[in-house]
This record gives sequence, C-alpha cells and structure tokens, in this order.
Amino acid sequence: MPSKTSAKSAKAIKAAGKSAGSSRKGGRGGSLGGKRQIPWLMIGAVVCIVALIGGIAWVLVPKIQDKQEQDKYTPSAQKKDPSDQIQGVVKKDYAAGMHVAATQRVNYDQSPPFGGPHDGSWAACTGVVYAKAIRTENAVHSLEHGAIWITYNPDKVDQAGIDTLKSKVKGKPYSLMSPYPGLDTPISLQSWGHQLKLNSADDKRVGEFITALRLNQYAYPEVGADCANPTFNTDNPPAFDPTQPGPDAVPMDGKGLQQDASELGGGSGIPGMPAGGIPGLPNGVPGLPTDGTSLPGGIPSIPAPTDGPTQPDQPAPTQ
Repeated sequence: MPSKTSAKSAKAIKAAGKSAGSSRKGGRGGSLGGKRQIPWLMIGAVVCIVALIGGIAWVLVPKIQDKQEQDKYTPSAQKKDPSDQIQGVVKKDYAAGMHVAATQRVNYDQSPPFGGPHDGSWAACTGVVYAKAIRTENAVHSLEHGAIWITYNPDKVDQAGIDTLKSKVKGKPYSLMSPYPGLDTPISLQSWGHQLKLNSADDKRVGEFITALRLNQYAYPEVGADCANPTFNTDNPPAFDPTQPGPDAVPMDGKGLQQDASELGGGSGIPGMPAGGIPGLPNGVPGLPTDGTSLPGGIPSIPAPTDGPTQPDQPAPTQ
C-alpha cells in the first residue's frame, strides 16, 4: 500500500504537468492573448511610395507625350513638311517675290490668301494681335517671311476662343493674328503655300500647324527675312477691303510684275547665307550680286534693298 508521502509526490507532479501544458497553449497566441500585431508603419510607407510614384507619373507622362507630339511635327531634313501629317491642310505652290504698290489689289484665288503677289511692305509679324482686320496684300508678304497668320470670323468665334488663339500668337516671333470678316469657317490658319480651316480654337491642330510651319526653312521662300517692320502702323494698319477686286486688280500669275530676285531661294549669292538677309536685322542684309560686278578693290557691289515698303507711309484706312 503506497505511503502518504508517495501520494503527495504524485499529485505534485501531476499539477506541475498541467501548469506546463497551460503555459504552452498560451504561448501559441503570443504575448497579446493570441492576436497578431498589424505592421501599420510598413503599410504607411508603402502607401506613401505608391502615391509619390503616381504623382511623378501624373506630372511627367503628359510632358513626355507633349514632347513626342512636338517632335512629330517638328521639321527636319528628313521630314521637311510635317504638315503633311495634319488632316485638312491645303497646299498650293506660289511664285515668290512679286510686289504690288500700296494702292493696288490682288485678285487672290483663296480667302484668306496664303501666297501670290503681295505688297512690298509686310505686316509686322512679331507676335502682333491686330484688333482690326488688316489689308491682305500686307499679310501675305508676312507669310513669305516664314510667319503664321491666324485669322478668325468675329461673328463665329466667341471671346474665349479669341483669347485661346491670342495665347498662341501674342509675343511669339513670326506670327500675327487678325479678324477676317466673311470667313467661311470660324478659324483659318495660313503659312506660305499652306492653309488649315477649323471650327474650334481648342482644336489641337492649331498647335500642330504652328509647330510644323512657323519658320520652317523648307516651306517658305524668304528664309532669314525679318518680321519687324517699323513703317507698318500696328495700331492703325491699312484696312481690310471686303469688296471684290476690280478689273484692274493684279492677277495671281503676277502678269506685268517683275520678280524680286532677293526673295527667291538661294538669292544671297553667298553659300550658307539665306536669301533675304541675316535674321534679326531690319530688312535683313541684301544679298551680294552674282553677275560678277564689283566695287573698286574687288569688293562686290551691294544692290539697294528691294524688300522695303513700296511707299514710306501707308494710306489712311478707309472707313
């Protein structure tokens, strides 16, 4: 028969075993009663990183897309006329360098015109936004200098549209803008030998046309000619004449006019120098003759400028 001491020892051993088992069960759940801790710090860091990447992408992706779009319409030796990719552009070939007097009109084949005979004085195209319609014969000469002429029908374009167009022109070199009463579409863009008619100022083709053709050396005759013209009154320019030209108007072929050789491609007579002169100087620097004539001492003679205004002062606009 077991002793009392043995019985007490057995009970103690059994109690110790139960206690150890209970401790092992509790250990499975961790120190917080079996609940796992959520790594909020790590989750917050991941969220911040994702947000940062998203913000950078939101800023950079449109810029990358804009750069790719601009490159698509930027002229180069391999892609001389990117406007071929712009839907709706009309192209025509026109002879350059045919000047009419300030009192003459040209029977243009397009409205607005974008090439052909023109006034000897060009409309200032240094990013000028004209409040009034201007004489077309002056504006066409600006196109020959590489400018973009934006016109709009004041009865079809609201102020918001006009402001949008202004932002494309104001202060931008080799560009000008003016209303064009009677225009058959709300908006029309012109460069030498190119035209694009549009219904909305928000049309992305406005920017594409400007990128492709403004100062595109492969697409206008008088490369290097200036757009500033101090003799052209930008506050009170020669007025637009909405009437049909009369029988005495100069025809599109320029019959009776003599072409100005300085406005034809390669007319400078100096390799590498553009026809029409050096950019940035008023009226350019006239080209040297190619007929072998020279001044004493072997200095080539320089002809008188021919790309100046036909008359010193423009006629007062008719009301």
